[in-house]
Amino acid sequence: MNDFEAGRPVMLRGGTVLPMDGRQGEGRRVLPRTDVLVTGDRIAAVGPELPAPPDAVEIDASGGIVMPGMIDTHRHMWQTALRGYGADWTLTQYFVWFYLEHGKLFRPEDVHAGNTLAAIEALDAGVTTVVDWSHGLQTVDHADAAADALQSVPGRYVLAYGNIQQSPAEWTAAPEFRDFVRRRVTGDDLLGFQLAFDVLGDPAFPEKPAFEAARELGAAVTTHAGVWGATGDDGIKLMYEHGFMTPGTIYVHAASLSADSYHRIAATGGSISVSTESEQSAGQGYPPTWAVRAHGIPVSLSMDTSVWWSGDLFSAMRATLGADRSREHLEAHAKGETVTHCGLRADQVVEWATRGGARALGRDDLGSVEPGKKADLVLIKNDLSPVSFPLLNPFGQVAFQAQRGDVHTVLVDGRVVKHEHRLLGIDLAAARREVEATVEYLRSEMGEEAWEQGMNPDVPATKILDNPYTYTDYRSDSTHRL
Repeated sequence: MNDFEAGRPVMLRGGTVLPMDGRQGEGRRVLPRTDVLVTGDRIAAVGPELPAPPDAVEIDASGGIVMPGMIDTHRHMWQTALRGYGADWTLTQYFVWFYLEHGKLFRPEDVHAGNTLAAIEALDAGVTTVVDWSHGLQTVDHADAAADALQSVPGRYVLAYGNIQQSPAEWTAAPEFRDFVRRRVTGDDLLGFQLAFDVLGDPAFPEKPAFEAARELGAAVTTHAGVWGATGDDGIKLMYEHGFMTPGTIYVHAASLSADSYHRIAATGGSISVSTESEQSAGQGYPPTWAVRAHGIPVSLSMDTSVWWSGDLFSAMRATLGADRSREHLEAHAKGETVTHCGLRADQVVEWATRGGARALGRDDLGSVEPGKKADLVLIKNDLSPVSFPLLNPFGQVAFQAQRGDVHTVLVDGRVVKHEHRLLGIDLAAARREVEATVEYLRSEMGEEAWEQGMNPDVPATKILDNPYTYTDYRSDSTHRL
């Protein structure tokens, strides 16, 4: 679209702005009828009735909400080609399918297909930054395919390199991995880098060489912690005792940890990535925000994998509010008490979806609408939706009412990548062809029986309780005669 040619200033005019600027003593600020001017890759000005540069393109944001681009700190993007396939899985079935059986079938082109589709769907939903928790990188060819896909879509990504088919100590020491880092980790502002691996709690601490590699490379570590039956307090203790818990460490899920582990995370400055839809459904443990809030641990949000769940953070915000409040009520009822004021508010989950993700990634230039910050912005506006008005509580609107179809405009690094509900410069047909080829290949390699069985696991037998109020032998005897 010529209106958004490179370098042209963009003015978002007259929207309700959620700056998410963390200003103390003012609660969460709301700026009604406010303009946002973008020049280059930065936010140049925020205020009412701003003068526009002569060559600026103006976007009418009136009746809409302008907010920072959302940030997902944990998404297995390579799995997106199998969207919805595991809707009825448990975590055990996921582990068996991907880790032990069929995850090994994925070729580099299949990782490319999943990453491409995941990157596109993120932008469509206003998620401008995604941590690609890419633990399907069996070879460097897979890693190159993952990076190529991310760099082909105009969003902001962090490639969190992992390989579930080898131990972390093994793949981080491989010469080809080090060569990949030299070739691909070039300081590109739109493609960051982390290491992704888990600590299983073995007292010998076999993951230590991987942490040392991360330290050598200057890369943060993201790890699935507090996953029931897989990673727990022993792993946190080992990390702590060996000095590998840092402010840049992201603990994903953290749903089955003790208070001692939360204390260690809080003391070392790490953050927790909560994937509420995942924790509620798969079984890592109860979504932990109700517990970690008491420890003051920073939180970000994530959606985990489209094999099961939605690819947007609107669902994540909604699910997180529901899970936290549900637990708060449950704990109170168990003590014969009543909750009269919600502890977790809508504005807090909006913060976790934006500024919280920026903090987790060490990106002070993201996550808020302030002059000088990177211009990663979202306009939520849908004049054809009866749910778009009245706009009374903007934070409540974002957390409980909005959905991906309401994302009107998205900017990443100052570039308009979606406008009037349509993605710009995205070849969705090509992405569809890639994904269809991957599905056809996997289905053929697995065979139809295994494919169907994987998608439709056995349903456990259930027994209906005997009901003493069910009449099975009702007779009209003398006691029932009129």
